[in-house]
Amino acid sequence: MPTAKTEALPATRAGGRVPYKWSVLSNTTLGMLLATVNASILIISLPAIFNGIHLNPLAPGNVGYLLWMLMGYMLVTAVLVVSLGRLGDMYGRVRIYSAGFAVFTASSVALALTPAGGQAGALWLIGWRLVQGVGGAMMMANSTAILTDAFPARQRGTALGVNQVAGLAGSFIGLVLGGILSAWHWRAIFWVSVVVGAVGTWWAYRNLRETAARRAGVRVDWWGNLTLAAGLTAVLAAITYGIQPYGGHTEGWTNPWVVAGLAGGLVLLVVFCVIETRVAQPMFHLGLFRIQAFWAGNAAALFNAIARGGLQFMLIIWLQGIWLPLHGYNFEDTPLWAGIYLLPLTIGFVAAGPVSGYLSDRYGAKIFATGGLIMMAVTFIGLLLIPVDFSYPEFAVLLFFNGVGSGLFSAPNTTAVMNAVPAGQRGVASGIRATFQNAGMVLSMGVFFSLLVAGLSSSLPGALRSGLAAQGVPGPAVAAVAAVPPVGLMFAAFLGSNPIASLLNSAGVLHRLPASTVATLTSKKFFPALLSGPFHDGLVVVFVLAAVLAGAGAVVSLFRGGVYIHDE
Repeated sequence: MPTAKTEALPATRAGGRVPYKWSVLSNTTLGMLLATVNASILIISLPAIFNGIHLNPLAPGNVGYLLWMLMGYMLVTAVLVVSLGRLGDMYGRVRIYSAGFAVFTASSVALALTPAGGQAGALWLIGWRLVQGVGGAMMMANSTAILTDAFPARQRGTALGVNQVAGLAGSFIGLVLGGILSAWHWRAIFWVSVVVGAVGTWWAYRNLRETAARRAGVRVDWWGNLTLAAGLTAVLAAITYGIQPYGGHTEGWTNPWVVAGLAGGLVLLVVFCVIETRVAQPMFHLGLFRIQAFWAGNAAALFNAIARGGLQFMLIIWLQGIWLPLHGYNFEDTPLWAGIYLLPLTIGFVAAGPVSGYLSDRYGAKIFATGGLIMMAVTFIGLLLIPVDFSYPEFAVLLFFNGVGSGLFSAPNTTAVMNAVPAGQRGVASGIRATFQNAGMVLSMGVFFSLLVAGLSSSLPGALRSGLAAQGVPGPAVAAVAAVPPVGLMFAAFLGSNPIASLLNSAGVLHRLPASTVATLTSKKFFPALLSGPFHDGLVVVFVLAAVLAGAGAVVSLFRGGVYIHDE
């Protein structure tokens, strides 16, 4: 089968002073940082964005806009990274990677210049976030392969450790940066991507050099690309809509379109696997899964992504919607402070990532990757045991060690996966790895949100009835508020909004209540106090599942075998 030809690596970049491998590391690290910061910066900034485009989170249908703003970027990257990794193997990894920087930057400009408000503005943002996801996927699919090409096997753990720290730390840094920028202006969230993206695009085109040339006769696996993209899109989009209310139910899992999307998507993925065993030049080399280090590393990464993916959202809802208001913070200030209070998570990851990458070059990935997942499982149990209105020092310690666990796992696992594959298939292997990671993140949000909403649905209406009735709110208004879908109330809290005033005003009773009662109902603490008990019911299920998944990943990680580096 024709494969990409590997050429001699340039020793230095043009100009002769900087070794080429360090130029590659610096640019791909910037690219990974940008792609992952952008994925998380929106999470913390959604309150400012919704206020900026004048979108009410409690209005019917607006939860869908919120979910697509959150998940659309990750869905696109999950769908496209394998195809773009394969195209990088065929036509040049640097070419696809550099073009991804340019696409990402251009779409960031469009996002920063959002011309409309309301639903039109939301659709503009979602559309360009999807385009931005294409650029992010082009970078994510090829950056690891480019880095693996540039560094000898004995240094890959260190290089990939730095790169992975940038990638995963970027998802934490985005939380803090989003809080700071959203406190200034919501458009600044996108302008920062424009500036960094423009620098990265110039740098990539100036410094990076192609190290693989296309051979004649290589063809695109169109049917494989089509069935994989359609299957993943159907499954992940169905999960997105499954979170939303449907037909009087608190969630949409009975929606015929959701059921059809899940079933049809799974069928298409089975068809994809059949196609890949029949075509002469498949985009997805299923034979790679015969390599023990490859399949075990990717399976462990999937379990880790599902366990960790929903963590950020749970923590942000916990902080912004409950803990910070209970401790006297204004709703409009909660995004910034939520980012600051999550810093121990970032510090733990940044401290452990490069060290574990360096040590895994000498001692292998198994002990670090497995130990990291076990540490994460223990911290999930710790988060489960503390009260909703926790003492911050114990919360910070748990966050720190959760970040350490992520850092111990990430770089060694990625190095083991990339070392295990032939040089000519590093692009598609990098894409497969990214697909497992990104699909796990989207799946995690669907699963965790569903479990959280299920927990809220069983206890939040009762808490609302008793709390509002105790304040003398008339029965019909109490019933109307208690009937609001819990997902809408949860996202209102997530967006830094107290929904009680809006809902009672819509019911026509707010102006008829005594001033002292109105002051109590619309205070910082009333709704968060009502939400805290039901939220904990959902949180228990979420963190139990996260701990189980992290433990399952640790078990799989034990089966990766010893140190294995594919012949080059």
